[in-house]
Amino acid sequence: MKETIEKHRLKLKVFRISQSLENYFGVPTQPKQEADPLNMLIATVLSQNTNDRNSHRAYHCLKQKYPTWDLVEKESSRKIANVIRSGGMANQKSKRIKKILLEIYRKFGDYDLRFLRKMSDEDIFKLLLEFDGVGIKTAACVLLFSLGRDVFPVDTHIHRICNRLEIVQNCKMPDKTFEQMRLLVPDGRAYSFHTNLIRFGRKICRSNHPLCGLCPLIKECGFEGKEILPDLKISKVFKRDVDFMVLDHV
Repeated sequence: MKETIEKHRLKLKVFRISQSLENYFGVPTQPKQEADPLNMLIATVLSQNTNDRNSHRAYHCLKQKYPTWDLVEKESSRKIANVIRSGGMANQKSKRIKKILLEIYRKFGDYDLRFLRKMSDEDIFKLLLEFDGVGIKTAACVLLFSLGRDVFPVDTHIHRICNRLEIVQNCKMPDKTFEQMRLLVPDGRAYSFHTNLIRFGRKICRSNHPLCGLCPLIKECGFEGKEILPDLKISKVFKRDVDFMVLDHV
């Protein structure tokens, strides 16, 4: 009974936070045309451990150099790494991408994952997590951004914010936060909540020097390191481009 009451309290809190972010940033619109699942998978791998602008540049260069995925799989890791250098960790990512493509071809006889659209969320997770270099966040991004599923991906930034807001409990890693948030995000709000939390983390609830004085969620927050920065620093932050989402441009 006590556990049920706590879950209900957290669900209400997440609903309030989601609504507050939509009031503050607006309701984001998901692209109507769904991206190809394999394109999305590779783009998400490229987005790991870098910012969206750099990973988008790397993805664009890769697709421009190699129009089809079979050309990538047959190319050397060294040459691929040179093409995707702007996305960071190029040597590691080039090998990871080649291995994923090879595994897909060996298992399914083609460089194509469109058949995922007919599968359940859990079966898609199970399939994608079998590939080296594909974790829960990457699989969740494919489900949300390519397949239009109501799945809420959790990266390190969303993990940080959910802990600061005390939505999740005893979550040391993003995967644990993901599991708890699956039970809390309101139905139909996964894309909006994910996108607005990313914006919120870039613009206000930054890892260092968060702009707590501008925070629309200040009353919901349990972060002990709250601080207010001078107006000059605040004005500089708002000049940055914080709304670009790479996985909306695959």
